[in-house]
Amino acid sequence: MNTSSLKKFSFFLFLFLTIPVSFAQNLLLSKEAKVSVLTCGTGNESYSLFGHTAIRISDPFNNIDVVYNYGAFDFNTPNFVLKFIKGDLQYFAVAHSYGDFINEYQYDRRSVYEQELNISYPLKQKLFDNLNTSLASGESHYTYKFIDKNCTSMVVDMINKTLDTTAIVKNADTDITYRTILFPYFDHHFYEKLGTSIIFGKKVDGLGTQIFLPFELQKSLKKVFYQNHPLAGENKTILEFSTEVPGSWWNNVYTYILFLGFIIAINKKSVAAFYLTIMAILGLFFVFAGFYSFHKELAYNYNILLFNPSLLLLLYFYHSKNTKGLYNLALFNLVSLAIYLVILINKAHLWIVLPLVITSTVLLVRLAIQNTKRIPIII
Repeated sequence: MNTSSLKKFSFFLFLFLTIPVSFAQNLLLSKEAKVSVLTCGTGNESYSLFGHTAIRISDPFNNIDVVYNYGAFDFNTPNFVLKFIKGDLQYFAVAHSYGDFINEYQYDRRSVYEQELNISYPLKQKLFDNLNTSLASGESHYTYKFIDKNCTSMVVDMINKTLDTTAIVKNADTDITYRTILFPYFDHHFYEKLGTSIIFGKKVDGLGTQIFLPFELQKSLKKVFYQNHPLAGENKTILEFSTEVPGSWWNNVYTYILFLGFIIAINKKSVAAFYLTIMAILGLFFVFAGFYSFHKELAYNYNILLFNPSLLLLLYFYHSKNTKGLYNLALFNLVSLAIYLVILINKAHLWIVLPLVITSTVLLVRLAIQNTKRIPIII
């Protein structure tokens, strides 16, 4: 087992196999109790690219130091992959000791920051009771949504419920899109950035007015006032590690450009047909995901103008030697690409998909030229 696999195994072991902490719902906290929001740093694995959010309840008098984490799910769920794609996979909260929680992030070399909440003792007790009731009753189970419902938004909802008001709201970076907010998290993870760029549709181009990422919550908490005083104290560093990104010979823009350059340079019909067919199959998947999935981020995906399912007709026209069909297909897709570029002109992922647009354009122009009916010259 390599280091990466060992880390993954350790992470999931922590989430799902550790015996959870539980408390009687009528347990009273002492006046020394503290409640805080933990913001966990990003990692290099796909599950850790965006960080994590949790709530800590600490009470030395009662020997309590527990972390409530809304990011757990069950791998043994029937049809796990299909449920995840469809968007009806159930996530839930678990409670673990603070020591175990910190040890896991120490092992993974991921930073952890803490913001203590400046709320009264009755509200601390109410939050503690709400968290335990949520765990015991099953209210902590929720259907995961990338933007609308996740470990961060659930923490926000729980705190707002306790305060009996919408105290925590997005108050930073509300003038940029969700897609723009996401992009920096994919630094040094090129193909993950490309993948999310092409599978996400119109929703992520909306202005990012909802808190959906851990560090967004951290920034917003700094500016939230409740009952005429700051809701959260100064940000405290529990663990801090410099970001260490392992080098990858393949997961970078250079292999991307090299591959597409090879497709153009080789100038063979079979290679062009293979490339355009793959683009069409991806387009079909995007259409399927947009209709099948409950994830609104996948709906209305205008990227199918680039990954056009109509390109599947290419194989049929090639086989039947239908030059008119090939010519019309090429023109139709060139028009689609022109429309796509107009839509894309102010989008965050313009530059990352532009090489795909250029490659498809070159291949389609060649296809149109090769299948243009030649006009005989009469002397």
